[in-house]
Amino acid sequence: MKDMIHYKNYYGSVHYSEEDQLFYGKVEYIKSLVNYEGTDAASLKKAFEEAVGDYLELCQNEGLEPDQSFRGSFNVRTGSNLHRRAALYAKEKGVNLNNVVMEALKQYLSQ
Repeated sequence: MKDMIHYKNYYGSVHYSEEDQLFYGKVEYIKSLVNYEGTDAASLKKAFEEAVGDYLELCQNEGLEPDQSFRGSFNVRTGSNLHRRAALYAKEKGVNLNNVVMEALKQYLSQ
């Protein structure tokens, strides 16, 4: 994946500041703000892994459930026409709308 790093089921962005001559990023897909920086690729990856570790440790110490990058559900704004078409299609096929959306995503992403 371009411009992303991965560690313990967390994903981090990778950016470069020419002005500061510094790599930086943040843990993506969670509500909490967890960021990191480094002077080169190796130090950025190390800082990312340490930031994730620190975040998980803080959550444990505070008795909090850590945010998960992908919980398995999300909201989709389709517009009323597409929503209606999908709901009627689901009814016609005897399945729920969630199944229609999951199958559509699977087909789209398998291309």
